Amino acid sequence: MQQAVGSSEPGYPFSAIVGQDQLRLSLILCAVHPGIGGVLVRGEKGTAKSTVVRALATLLPDIEDDGVTRPARLVELPVGATEDRVVGSLDLEKVLRDGERAFQPGLLAAAHRGVLYVDEVNLLHDHLVDVLLDAAAMGRVHIERDGVSHSHPAQFVLVGTMNPEEGELRPQLLDRFGLAVEVAASRDVDIRMDVVRRRLNYERDPRAFAAHYADEDADIAAHIVAARVVLDQVELDDTELRRIAALCASFDVDGMRADLVVARTASAHAAWRGSPKVEESDVRVAAELALPHRRRRDPFDEPGIDESALDDAMRDAAEQADSAQADSPKSDSGQESDDPTDPDPTVSGPDPDDDGGGAPTPDQADPPSGNGSRDRDAATPGSQFRARLMEVPGVGEGAPGRRSRSRAAQGRVVRPTTERGKGLHLIGTLFAAAEDQVARGRTSGKFRLEPADLRGAIREGREGNLIVFVVDASGSMAARDRLSAVTGAVLSLLRDAYQRRDKVAVITVRGCEAELVLPPTSSVDVAVTRLRRMKTGGKSPLAQGFLRAREVVLREKVRDPLRRALVVAMTDGRATGGIDPVGRARIAASRLAADGTASVVVDCESGMVRLGLAADFAGHLQGGYVRLADLSAEHVAAVVRAAA
Repeated sequence: MQQAVGSSEPGYPFSAIVGQDQLRLSLILCAVHPGIGGVLVRGEKGTAKSTVVRALATLLPDIEDDGVTRPARLVELPVGATEDRVVGSLDLEKVLRDGERAFQPGLLAAAHRGVLYVDEVNLLHDHLVDVLLDAAAMGRVHIERDGVSHSHPAQFVLVGTMNPEEGELRPQLLDRFGLAVEVAASRDVDIRMDVVRRRLNYERDPRAFAAHYADEDADIAAHIVAARVVLDQVELDDTELRRIAALCASFDVDGMRADLVVARTASAHAAWRGSPKVEESDVRVAAELALPHRRRRDPFDEPGIDESALDDAMRDAAEQADSAQADSPKSDSGQESDDPTDPDPTVSGPDPDDDGGGAPTPDQADPPSGNGSRDRDAATPGSQFRARLMEVPGVGEGAPGRRSRSRAAQGRVVRPTTERGKGLHLIGTLFAAAEDQVARGRTSGKFRLEPADLRGAIREGREGNLIVFVVDASGSMAARDRLSAVTGAVLSLLRDAYQRRDKVAVITVRGCEAELVLPPTSSVDVAVTRLRRMKTGGKSPLAQGFLRAREVVLREKVRDPLRRALVVAMTDGRATGGIDPVGRARIAASRLAADGTASVVVDCESGMVRLGLAADFAGHLQGGYVRLADLSAEHVAAVVRAAA
């Protein structure tokens, strides 16, 4: 049995893991059929996500590589890795020693025909996400940079683990995972005792513990090899293929990737069971693993699949399959010529989503009805609210995200610099040294470098920000139509924050206080839930709202000094309560502006008589201003940029 990667002692055995049956099965099925596309493991911290994934490496069949047999690799991609480390770069040693332009492969090359593991995949920098998307789609890595043109295969099982409380995953990458599993710690006392006892035994003597489970692990590894051998002979007939298509259609998944993944997973499950034919039970298992994350398009959709909905969908699919079987004769083989167990077209051919008939986006399509439909809240924003480009002015250095411009160690290289502490800009360094090679007496042999030649790399990317919503929930805002519009706009902005990996905070203003209903968090799901429970009515203490926002921004700046903030105030401006409520609100707004905090006031005032106080507060905030009716991507972006 292989030892844990980078360790002198054996890792925790796969067969010793208690519970997590669905996670173990999903990893085994991907080992049987790598074309499934990998596994996303979602769950709270301390649920052995990483332990299970690393234990899988000891069970993978050996690889024949250029006539040499070697173990399949489990390659870990660090969240903070540079793009050079991931895709590869010039071999600096050969350049300097021999003057030879050679390529040094990266982590994607090392993961070929193995497993690429990304812990905290939801925190992965966007430029690395783009690289993974390209590699997953093409099955190859193409490098055109630093004067190097290189291409190599990169077909791997992508396994990612994440804690949803730390933020969601970019939708494009989410869909690339074939399967997704939710894990949680068991509430069964006996199971929890068994987990702790086994872990303590492992820590006491790892070798003895691993030896105790060696035979069980060997049996699982042999079972995986046997299932791989018979996989191509597993029959997927028209009845089960129709069942798969009907299931995916009933759950309203986009494109055709889901159908292919369910077909591959069902075939792998049948092979794992030792069955020569895919049966209904295989399809159900595959649907439970492959469909939940494809139904969740944004934080307004609940994750997972309801068991009763799946039961109904399976029943309807069975009726359709039986009806089609009765109406049409069977083919000689009883199987489509285009076998879904063939190599993934996302690796060797066009993206199957391109053949999906141009399915509309969630904002374009009406919510579907029938089994597997997504229930939407009445306040969910429609086409009139699509804020996508709101950003903080200037260039920051905050946490990686997708909103505002930033400079960071992991961003894209834009130019060389003579500044120190900026990493190494290889081409810039070589070009700087090349001009003086003759003066340094070099006619052949080693390249001559001097300290003055070194160039750092200026990198630019995008950062996530802290978005503080100040929502006026007073009596003047509580009219049903207006509150519905405000709620819809805030939910739209929360969707935008979810997609751009921001932290969000929500403050509601009503009665005689401003309540922080949601402290800064990366979990937009929680923000949506809290907002829907928002109470309304009473007076409008806007001064307290601005001061509370300032307090939240300053406190968060202590915790995360580089994360810039944007305050979004949604109000009609009609401050009430106490002595001189409007004057005090102006003073509070000015204090927030004096800190340099970017802001936008969304004017929710309506009716025949308009006081224009929201615009007045925007002036004291020295930020942007937009009317609720004009809240769109173009208007908000222009307003915020004007505040720079």
